[in-house]
Parts: sequence; C-alpha cells; structure tokens
Amino acid sequence: MNRLEELIAELCPDGVEYRPIGDLTYYEQPTSYIVRDTKYDNTFAIPVLTAGQTFILGYTNETDNVYAASKDNPVIIFDDFTGAFKWVDFPFKVKSSAMKMIKANEKLTSIRYLFHLMGWLNFTSSEHKRLWISIYSEFKVPVPPLEVQREIVRILDNFTFLSAELSAELSAELQARRKQYEYYREKLLTYGEDIPYRSLDELCDISAGSDAPKEQMSKEKTEQYTFPVISNGIGSNALYGYTNEPRIDKPAVTVAARGTIGYAEYRDYPYFPIIRLLSVIPKDKAILNTKYLYYCLQGKQYSVPTSGIPQLTAPMLKKETIPVPTIDIQESVVSILDIFDVICSNLYTGLPAEIEVRRKQYEYYRDKLLTFKELQI
Repeated sequence: MNRLEELIAELCPDGVEYRPIGDLTYYEQPTSYIVRDTKYDNTFAIPVLTAGQTFILGYTNETDNVYAASKDNPVIIFDDFTGAFKWVDFPFKVKSSAMKMIKANEKLTSIRYLFHLMGWLNFTSSEHKRLWISIYSEFKVPVPPLEVQREIVRILDNFTFLSAELSAELSAELQARRKQYEYYREKLLTYGEDIPYRSLDELCDISAGSDAPKEQMSKEKTEQYTFPVISNGIGSNALYGYTNEPRIDKPAVTVAARGTIGYAEYRDYPYFPIIRLLSVIPKDKAILNTKYLYYCLQGKQYSVPTSGIPQLTAPMLKKETIPVPTIDIQESVVSILDIFDVICSNLYTGLPAEIEVRRKQYEYYRDKLLTFKELQI
C-alpha cells in the first residue's frame, strides 16, 4: 500500500465530500490590472497575459496596477468566455476584462490542488457568455482531507516537473544539433576565389505563385484532388488544400515571399504554389543540383523594402548569387547536409511526440487520482 492509499484508508475510507468549485475559491475581477497601451515591446519588463493559448501577448512598460503574483503568491487566471486557464507565478497585467483571477480558499484546499482539479474538469465552451459565475463555479469537485490533497499534488507535480525537464532536455539537444548543422552548412558552402558565384536568374527559372482555381480545389485529399496546394507557411502549415492539376511538376525550391520571408523548402513532388510563394527550378541539372540549391537558399537573408508590406519578389530573388562548384562537389555537400537534416528532423518530430506521451501520462494519473467515491451524508 503506497502513501496515498494509506492516507485515504485512514482519513476518508468511506469516500470524500464533493463541493461546488466556487466554495473552494475566491475570484477577483481584472479591471484594475488592464493595460492602457497595447504597443508592446519585448524590451519592456511586465508581461500582458491572456488565459488562452497565446498566454503572453507582449510586454508593457506600465508599472502601476500590476498584479503581484510570485512563486510564493501564485494565481490562476481564468478565461471567462472559453474556460481556459493558466498558472501564473510572476507579476503581470491583462489585456481585457474577459478573465478572472482565481485564488484558493485555503481552509478547504490549496491553489495547486485547485489547479489540478480544473484540469480534471476538462471544460471548454464555445458559447459567448461569461462562465465562472453562471456555470463553472457550480461544478462539483472532490474535496478530500488536506493531507490527501497534498499527497496528490506531490505525485502530479512530479509528473509535470519530469515533463518540463524532459522537454527542456530535448529542446536543448535540438538547439545544439541545429547550431551544429548550421555551422557545417556555412562551412561547406563557403569557397575560395576559385569557385564562381552566379546569379539565380542565370541558373534558374523563378516564378511567383497564383490563386488556385476554386473549382479545381479541395480542402481534403481525394481520388480526384491529389496534388498539394502550397502556401508560404512553414512545414505542414504550408498545406492549403489539394488540386487536380499541379503547376510545378519538377523538383523545386520554394521560397516564402511574405510572412517568414526567405523560408525555403525542398519539394520533389508536383504541387501548386499560391501567391506569396516563389518557386525556383534549376535550368540545367548538370550545372546545379536542386537539393544543393535548397541548402544554399535555406539560411539566406534578404534585404526587402520596409515601407508597406515587406515582400520578396521574383526580380529581387533573381539578383541573388550562389557559389557553383562542380556537380560532384555539390552532390558531396548534399550527402553530408542530408545526414544532419535527418538528425534534426527526427529530433524535431520526436520532441513533440515525447512531450505528448508525457502529457497523456499526466492526464491519466490526474484523472485516476482525482476520482473518488462520493461520501454519502
């Protein structure tokens, strides 16, 4: 019998009381802490928060009416329209009044136990109405003796700590591999004066994307619509839909013209590029290897006009130059960089997968530990 089981057997063998979560909490309206100026700057000190996925909207230099959360005085911020919530243990301001600051009634519970309980409720809402008073505070939750609560918190916090530690470790490993990869890419693509530099206009056909005909598109892949429609997003976020007729049917390098300007992807399959995306295809594969071209463009920085909407255009890209050694050297460079690329890609894929496994483990044990027999009074 473990420590938790011993405590339950000793202190609440017949079950535990379930009470409305409103009985366990105090809340404060955020009106006093709303930021006045939303011109944020990362050099400012005070974060401006939302309880949603974005969490930190930016940083403000306003130092009055800051909510003084800390490690010793944490708070839970609750989105009053969605039910999302966040644990906060540092000073902050808020963007709007659409949230509440939640504290624990310490005679009945601790704020950390309350935080795990709110995750256990697993509540979200798409209704545009305030939730805390009308719905959320009425949810009944288990309230075992404080000693039992403390043991549950200890167990669950160990899971969250280990997940955070693993995430930090894997992120550091990924960062180190990326730096190593970038170092070798720069080394391998730096040549002496004996290697000529030639313009992309001379070496490649460069074209801008266009709108895909709506009557020839599907958001989902089907037997009729099989060719990906690609935008200027990164990775899987670039997939816009599918079409029945590609515009590019040769291996190519795509370069983002807006947004993440210069972001390059190697594509060895037929696709349809839409606006804000440039496609670059070598004119002669005996002179320029497409994958080598990709590595040349991958880390390239571009100077674009800052007035209006920044944009990289096809004429701008055509003026860029790259080193062009013999095709044998290009292929050798590609084979080396491909190895590093696979290592980074595997780590990048493995990192979120490993974190997801840890998250599911935590949720499994949280739900198990917070499910009690209800005490019959």
